[in-house]
Amino acid sequence: MSGDGKLSRKTKMIFTVLLVVILVLTALPVISVAVSSILASWHGCMLHEGYSNPCMIAGADRGDMLYTMFVMGWLMLISLPFGMAALMVWTVATMIAVIRARRKADFA
Repeated sequence: MSGDGKLSRKTKMIFTVLLVVILVLTALPVISVAVSSILASWHGCMLHEGYSNPCMIAGADRGDMLYTMFVMGWLMLISLPFGMAALMVWTVATMIAVIRARRKADFA
C-alpha cells in the first residue's frame, strides 16, 4: 500500500485476478450449457437432459459430448451459491484493504 491512501498496483492486480477467477468459475456451468446448445442448434441436433442423441459434427458423433456439456448445467445449483458467497467475501476483503490503506495514509 502506498502512502497516499490508495492500494498498491500489486494489491489491485491480486484483487482483480481473484474477481475474474470467481466470476469465471461461477459462470462455467452456464457457459457450458450455452455452448452445447449453440453447437447443437447450428448442426441441427436434438439436445435435452433425458439422454444422448446422435449429432454429427465434423464427421464424428459428438452427441455424448454435447449431452455431457448440457447436463453440466446442473452444477450451477452449486456454483452460483458458492460464487455469490465468494463474491461477498471478495467485496469485504477489498473494502478492508481500502480502509486500511486510507488509515495508513492518515497516520503517515
